[in-house]
Amino acid sequence: MKPATQMQFETILYEVQGGVARLTLNRPDAANSINLQLAKDLAYAAMEADEDSSVRAVLLSANGKMFCAGGDLRSFAAAEDRVPFLLKEITTYLHAAVSRFARMRAPVIAAVNGAAAGAGFSLVAAVDLAIASESSSFMMAYTAAGLVPDGSSTFFLPRTLGRRRTLELMLLNRRLSAAEALDWGIVNRVVPDAELAAEAEKLATTIASGPTGAYGLTKKLVLSTTESLEAQMELETRAISDVARTDDAKGGIRAFLEKRKPTFQGR
Repeated sequence: MKPATQMQFETILYEVQGGVARLTLNRPDAANSINLQLAKDLAYAAMEADEDSSVRAVLLSANGKMFCAGGDLRSFAAAEDRVPFLLKEITTYLHAAVSRFARMRAPVIAAVNGAAAGAGFSLVAAVDLAIASESSSFMMAYTAAGLVPDGSSTFFLPRTLGRRRTLELMLLNRRLSAAEALDWGIVNRVVPDAELAAEAEKLATTIASGPTGAYGLTKKLVLSTTESLEAQMELETRAISDVARTDDAKGGIRAFLEKRKPTFQGR
């Protein structure tokens, strides 16, 4: 296996190995809350993963007891009358990161430990797959501080939960347990706390060995479901025709006919 590639960010640990880009939020003393620096680091880390052709899966996790407590309210308070300007800066970078995650070909997996609140919850809603520890919890929390949701949650949550459940979370700030988040479709799996890292790593490794081009086009199709039926089917036609040109598709078809497991190279 090639040695790991690491990159220095102030608030995020970044490493690529075995086709997996591992992005670890690293402000544990501040509950991994999102200040301007973390938003910037997340945007640039997402761009690095998007531009690296060796990356076939992204694993987003966090150091410390909490996945992410949302926005750094201390930095908001310190900005005083400049807080609207600060929030425009932060969301510029945060939303750039979410956009890259949504549109990159590599599937993005979140490993959620502890609380995911505010923008932390929004990040979980935006990724492709999510595994949560049994002790994790989920809460929108924005309106509890007199704010409104950001980080893409008003886009993804209505599509996942429907309007009424989304508004219940956003207006009443209901806290969901890991089991409730699984029941509602916010996460894909819940595992014992001690098994979270290993299970998330196993899933990322599995995804990284898959047909990355097909994954990327599948993500693009699912993201475009606001189209009409006919427009969406035309997008499907173009996507499946395009991916059929890839080595992975050609090899996958041969393997199916030969009744063996395919080996995908991500091209």
